[in-house]
Amino acid sequence: MIFGYPSWTVIIVALLTAAVALAGGLLTQIGPWYRQLKKPTWQPPDWLFGPAWTIIFILAAYAAIDSYTNTSGNARTAVVVVFAINAVLNIAWSAFFFTLRSPMMALYEVVLLWLSIISIMVVISPYSPQGVYALIPYLLWVSFAAFLTYTIVQLNAPGATRNSSSDNAENS
Repeated sequence: MIFGYPSWTVIIVALLTAAVALAGGLLTQIGPWYRQLKKPTWQPPDWLFGPAWTIIFILAAYAAIDSYTNTSGNARTAVVVVFAINAVLNIAWSAFFFTLRSPMMALYEVVLLWLSIISIMVVISPYSPQGVYALIPYLLWVSFAAFLTYTIVQLNAPGATRNSSSDNAENS
């Protein structure tokens, strides 16, 4: 037992959470393209995103462990499915924004990411009310990220979010 939960559950969830964080981190390249984007003055400093996501991932892992442990059968399957969908969408946002350099696609995608967090909260609420509370910072951060992404899209003309005019033609 780890923190009162089955060891294998904690270890598997911790490893999966670390894999999602690592994948998103590897896709998040802060380079010249990102630096040249026009961003709002209220955007947090780049260094804050790592600690914020670390806290969010720890809280989400707790919610996953607690809800998984308190379910069985179809309910447990539903918990696994909603967390898996969320993990894919979490990674996809970084891929759209940073790898594909498409803030507009990331803006569309963040709506799905936000809805996936709501879905997790709905699915786990009968089994882990404290897990729902643990996900509130994640929901708030993604809400903020959605508004930030929207603002970046607005500040940068469509198709003009790459470094050169040849890149802009590829983005159209």
